[in-house]
Amino acid sequence: MTDLSEDELERYARHIVLPQVGGVGQRKLKAASIVVVGAGGIGSAVLPAMAGAGVGRLTIIDDDIIDRTNLQRQPIFRDDQIGQPKAVLASEFVRNLNPYVEVEAVQQRLTAENAETLLSGYDLVLDGCDNFATRLVVGDTLTRLHIPLVSAAAVQFQGQVGLFRGWEADRPCYRCFVGDAFDSNDCDTCAEQGVLGALTATVGGFAALMAIRATVGIGEDVAGSLFLFDGAALDWRKICLPKDPNCRTCSA
Repeated sequence: MTDLSEDELERYARHIVLPQVGGVGQRKLKAASIVVVGAGGIGSAVLPAMAGAGVGRLTIIDDDIIDRTNLQRQPIFRDDQIGQPKAVLASEFVRNLNPYVEVEAVQQRLTAENAETLLSGYDLVLDGCDNFATRLVVGDTLTRLHIPLVSAAAVQFQGQVGLFRGWEADRPCYRCFVGDAFDSNDCDTCAEQGVLGALTATVGGFAALMAIRATVGIGEDVAGSLFLFDGAALDWRKICLPKDPNCRTCSA
């Protein structure tokens, strides 16, 4: 496992003193390679947390450019960056935050045609994109590749985060959760429905925590569980998702 330099030992000192992390866990983070799909509201909370935690390799996939309406919930960007590509600027943010993180920007839309190429070879993928069609492509591809998926979504005052390993016999995949009704690109997004800026930060931070837990091996395994957050009521709820025996992605 990759050693930590003296500078890194100092940088991650508050992690290393945690008995659930320690030096072994911090080296696991440094050795990890993680994809973040979407550098929007959720990604703007995920990326600082993951880079600050010392994930060794981050790849950011996003084909969008910054719009003024993004700034209400995407604080890693600035007003003078409007019109510039999110993936590139997000990768610059990560480099400035932590020089020990290797980061790559992929300014492409993730599709069924390129998903396997873009996602292969990673330890975990965190999906915070803004449409179901892409989410299902990501989920289906990762089930085939046997790569864990942390999926996070937020709209209006509602958020949800789940960990999926659908190739396992007793664990659901993402399609088990949402079914086949959302493969098209015409589903509502936060552009139509609105979203509270602080909600995306809450959900993104929780998703980053889930990814770090899975990488280090902290606490109980929550694969197949979905965490629902109601921002208006300030209430978290956990449900266990069943595996769909007829799922076209993960069923035998």
